[in-house]
Amino acid sequence: MKGREKAAWKPSKGGPWPVVQLAGELAPGEREWLHTNGAGAYAMSTVPLMHTRRHHGAFVAMLPAPLGRHVIVSHGDTTVHIEDDRRTYRLSTHQFPNVAPTLGYRLLEYFAMDPIPRWTYRLGAHTLERTVCLARGRNASVWSYTWYGRTPAKISIRPLMPLRPVDALMNEHGGMMQVVTLRPGAVELRPVPALPPVHFVHDGVFMGSPDWWRRFEYLEDRADGLAFQEDMWTPGVFELQLEPGKTSHVGVSVGAPLDAAPATIVQEAADFLRRQDLGPTRSNAVRVLSVAAEQFCLDARDPPCIAAGYPSHDFYVRDSILALPGLLLAREQLERAESVLGALLRHQRGGLLPAIVPRPGVRRARPLPDATLWLFETTRLLLARRGPRDRFIAETVFPALTRAFLRFTSRRLRRFVWCSSDGLLVTSDPAVALTWMDAQVNGKPVTPRPGIAVEHQALFTRGADLLATLASFYGHDALAARANAAANRARNAFRSRFWCDETDYPYDCVSEARDRADAWADASVRPNALTALAVDPTLFEDWQAEAILRRVQSELLTPQGVRSLSPQDARYMGHFGGNLAEREFAYHQGTAWTHLLGHYARAAHQRWGDEPQGRDELVRLLEHVVDSGPLFGQLAQLSDGDEPFRPRACPAQATAVAEILRALVELGS
Repeated sequence: MKGREKAAWKPSKGGPWPVVQLAGELAPGEREWLHTNGAGAYAMSTVPLMHTRRHHGAFVAMLPAPLGRHVIVSHGDTTVHIEDDRRTYRLSTHQFPNVAPTLGYRLLEYFAMDPIPRWTYRLGAHTLERTVCLARGRNASVWSYTWYGRTPAKISIRPLMPLRPVDALMNEHGGMMQVVTLRPGAVELRPVPALPPVHFVHDGVFMGSPDWWRRFEYLEDRADGLAFQEDMWTPGVFELQLEPGKTSHVGVSVGAPLDAAPATIVQEAADFLRRQDLGPTRSNAVRVLSVAAEQFCLDARDPPCIAAGYPSHDFYVRDSILALPGLLLAREQLERAESVLGALLRHQRGGLLPAIVPRPGVRRARPLPDATLWLFETTRLLLARRGPRDRFIAETVFPALTRAFLRFTSRRLRRFVWCSSDGLLVTSDPAVALTWMDAQVNGKPVTPRPGIAVEHQALFTRGADLLATLASFYGHDALAARANAAANRARNAFRSRFWCDETDYPYDCVSEARDRADAWADASVRPNALTALAVDPTLFEDWQAEAILRRVQSELLTPQGVRSLSPQDARYMGHFGGNLAEREFAYHQGTAWTHLLGHYARAAHQRWGDEPQGRDELVRLLEHVVDSGPLFGQLAQLSDGDEPFRPRACPAQATAVAEILRALVELGS
C-alpha cells in the first residue's frame, strides 16, 4: 500500500509541537492549524493565514444558544512600517478573484504551535514574531506582536469582521451600526444588535474608519461546490508602537471586556496546553494525539461536552460516546470522563439517547439506538478503571444501562429498536438511517441498513454481558438473569444467521424475518463486521475471525483508514468530492474512515496479540496516519479509498483522534 507523501512538518525538539519552515514559499503553508479554548471557541486557518474555508477565522466565538459559533474577527490585516529605512511591509495573504494571492506569505519564515500559534516574519534586517492566543474558557483572544528589529517600528492592525454564523457568508449591506465607544486603551462596538458587544483592548491608538473589504475567496469551499466569496466589515485600524525586544498586544472579547492582562491570558493558555503533553516516556505519536485530543474536550462549557469535529461538526451524542474512551480514558482523565458522560446521560429519554446534544430553543433530536449501544462499550472501559463500587457507575450509569436494556428488550414498543423473535436487535426507521452510515440525499438514506445490523449485535451481546455483571454485583439477580439470557440467545441466533459462505465474511445486515418469503440478507463487504469482531470476538469462531481480518486486509484496509465498501462492489465510490450530494453518496460507499483503523488494530491485536511483529506493524500503521493529516497534529474524518488516499471531509475529527490514540495506548506505544 502506498500512502501520502511525508508531511511537510516535524515536531519540535522540546515536545509534540508542529514546526514548519516556509522561507517565503506558499506551498508548505497550505496546511491548516487549529487552536481552541476548551469552551467551543477556536481560531483556524492555513499557515500564512490565507483562509480557504468560510469556517476559518482569527477569532470564532461560541455564543450562547441559540446563536452558536460566530466568526467575530476573520483577519487582523497587518502592516509594518519601519521609519528608519522608510519601508512598509504588508504581512497578510488573501485570495481575491482572478489574481494570485497577495504576497504577505513571502515574508513568513517560520510557523510553529509551541504550544500556541506563532509566526516569524523576516522584514529586511528585522524580525517580527506574532501569536494568536484564545483565553481558556472565555470568548476572548489576544494577538501579541514582539519586535526584534534594531530600531522602533509601527504596526497597523485592521480587524476584518464578518460577524456571522460559522456556516454562513457575509455580503456587504448598510445595516452595520457604526457607533464606537472609545476609552483609554479600549474600544467597544456593537455593529450587529442581535449579537453581544465586541470589546478591544490595546496599547496604542485606534483610528475609526468603518468600511467594507470585498470579495475574499475561499478555495476549499469553491472546490466543494459551495458559495465561496465574502465581504467583510472593518471598524478601523489599531496602530501600535513596536520597540526592540518588547511585546505589544491587542485583545478582543465578546460580551464583556478582557478580565485579565493580555500577557496573563497568554501564559495561562500556554501552561495549560503544555500540560497536555504526556512527556518523553511516550511515543511521539501518542504525545501529538494527546494534545490533539484536548481540542475536542470542552470542560469550560456548562455542561461539559465533546466537540465532534472542527470546524463545522455539531455536538453529536454518538461521536461523543465513541470518542470518550480515547480522548479521556486513554489519558487516565477519569473524573473528566465521568463529568462528560453524566451530562450526556441527562438527555436519555425512554431508555434512548438522542442523536444530537439538545440546545435551548432547538427541538429535541430523534432517539438514536446506535449511540445508546455504544454507551455500554464506553461503560465497560470505564468500569475496568473504576470498578463496580464507583459511585458514579452505581448511581448514574447502571440505572441508565438498565433503562436502555429494558427499552431494547421491550415486548410492547417496536419503534426505532426492538428484539426479534430469535433475540437479535432490530434497528429500523423508514425515514432515517439508525446506524453510523447515516448520510442522506433529498431526505433519504444513501446506505439504508434496515433490520438487523452486524455491529449492533456485538454491542448488544457485549452490553448485556456487562449489565449482567453489574446487576449481579449490585444484587439485582432477576435483571442479571434476564441480561444473561438475552446475551446467550442473541449469540446463538447470530451464529446461525450472520455467516455468508459465498463471501466467507459476515452479512452486513439481515432482515428481521427469517423463514418468510420476503427474508433477505445483505452480503456487502463492509467494515461493520470488523467492528463486531473488535467489540465481541466471542461471536466468531477462530477461523471466522481469521477470515474477517484477511478480507479486511485484502479489500478494505488502506494506509489512511478502512474503506466503507469493498472496491469489488459495483457501488464502490473511492473518491470523495464533487457537490454536496455527490459527497454524501461517497461517505459510506468506499471512502476510508480513519477511526476504523482503531477497530482494526483492536481486532487484529486480540487475534494475533502474542506476535511482536504483528504489534509493531500495527503501531507503524497507526503512527503513519498521525504524520499525514491536512491539519497540523490532527486527524481527518476520512480519506479517498483510492490512491493517493487524500484526507477528506472534516479535517479534525474527535472519533478519528480518539480511536487512534486509544489503539496506540493499548498497544503500549
